[in-house]
Amino acid sequence: MHSAVHDTIATVWRLESARIVAAVARRVRDVGVAEELAQDALIAALEHWPVNGLPDKPGAWLMTTALNRALDHLRHRQMAEARHGDLAADLEALQAHVVPDFSDDIDRQREHAVLGDDLLRLIFTACHPVLPADARVALTLKLLGGLSTGEIARAHLVPEATVAQRIVRAKRTLADAQVPFELPQGAELAQRLASVLEVVYLIFNEGYTATSGGDWMRPALCDEALRLGRMLAELAPQEAEVHGLVALMEIQASRTAARTDAAGEPILLADQDRMRWDRLLIRRGLAALERAQALGQPARSYRLQAEIAAGHARAHRATDTDWPRIAALYAELMRVAPSPVVELNRAVAVAMAQGPAAGLAIVEPLLADKALQRYPWLPAVQGDLLRKLGREDEARAAFARAADLTTNEREQRLLRQRARGAA
Repeated sequence: MHSAVHDTIATVWRLESARIVAAVARRVRDVGVAEELAQDALIAALEHWPVNGLPDKPGAWLMTTALNRALDHLRHRQMAEARHGDLAADLEALQAHVVPDFSDDIDRQREHAVLGDDLLRLIFTACHPVLPADARVALTLKLLGGLSTGEIARAHLVPEATVAQRIVRAKRTLADAQVPFELPQGAELAQRLASVLEVVYLIFNEGYTATSGGDWMRPALCDEALRLGRMLAELAPQEAEVHGLVALMEIQASRTAARTDAAGEPILLADQDRMRWDRLLIRRGLAALERAQALGQPARSYRLQAEIAAGHARAHRATDTDWPRIAALYAELMRVAPSPVVELNRAVAVAMAQGPAAGLAIVEPLLADKALQRYPWLPAVQGDLLRKLGREDEARAAFARAADLTTNEREQRLLRQRARGAA
């Protein structure tokens, strides 16, 4: 019985923890304190629910308990600081504090709207540029993904103590920098939104193609990134780049089942069985892309990448792919968000559209780019194009160099096999 209750608590916490932390953070104005108070509510549930039974509305019970903890915290802080004078901010928070009982439809709708704003504030706070990228990812997964430090550590193949330190430092940095728990406005909103989307896509990419370890993919991270992206799309429906990122992730995630064989070895895009692609995720991705396009905003990085992914998704066979269109989209992406990795991808598309010699002409200048010196897919692409041109010895050397650069065991085996194949 207790095991079933604990499983229910874990499920409810995963679904509701972000909203609870966000609501508490709006009142106490400190993400670290808010998480501690939310954890207090979780502990209370672990103590009371196995004895008293599950409440009718478990999420509302946790929310109410956490908000009451927040009110107690503010009262104690008010008493401790009363001798220091100005308590306007705390008093304002106390007066604004109303614990919802969720008994009325209007109350539920009003609270839902407020919680939406709170979640946006929490996302923008966890992804604040004052934090390094690895800290933003860890804090986002903890606060918004509901993952434990152990789960985050296993996903990123780092010690749990390392993740715990990143999260502690991140919360301390936010407090020391006095980062306000609020939505940025104007130009700052666009700048900060880019940071938020970057973090979500970093999480997705680490799940889609793991940078190291024995597994090529970590689907749980893809699922968390998709959940965050969908949440963000609901909270910011007028931002085309949010829908663009969701579209990109949905379409890429649709290929998951086809990306590995029965032994877990990688299968590259051209060799995948497209009947195994998830048509529901593709439809969701294309619908998100249509929403991005319908907003009439200039096409930016994630929307352009989604349009490229859609080009692959619409091709029932690899030979049906509209490579000239994809090459043109990569050229536009280079104009909007230039990077050597984008240029490498453009080289692949140009090679498919115009022949391997045309692609190799784009790849060769990239070999001197310092940003790609440790990037295994640069020599991998080079090897593929050299092989197609019949330059077997050079291709074998390029694939071997790519295998030496990767830290993912599955990728390494794939590239060594291709080196042998090129021979």
